[in-house]
Amino acid sequence: PGGRGNAGGLCHHRINYDKYHPGYFGKVGMRYFHKTQNKFFCPTVNLDKIWSLVTEQTREKYAKETDKAPVIDVVRAGYYKVLGKGHLPKQPMIVKARFFSREAEKKINSVG
Repeated sequence: PGGRGNAGGLCHHRINYDKYHPGYFGKVGMRYFHKTQNKFFCPTVNLDKIWSLVTEQTREKYAKETDKAPVIDVVRAGYYKVLGKGHLPKQPMIVKARFFSREAEKKINSVG
């Protein structure tokens, strides 16, 4: 009795659906026709992990040589965007990426 499965959700079982599952029926948002995921592919890395992309020897070498700065290419490591979470050591560096968040850009420029 009552039907099989979700039968009656819009008529005789409506009270149950409205009470225990609000928002089950209806639509929300805009439709995106033929959405391909390629254009949204943007892996991210935080600033606190950026020094782990180069070796420890590289970091120590450039800590002694203050006239040069290491180039950290995050695209080569498989990341597109650099986000601003975490702290950076007070050591100048050059970061290559496709996108930067505002916070990340500010922190990278502040260390040199």
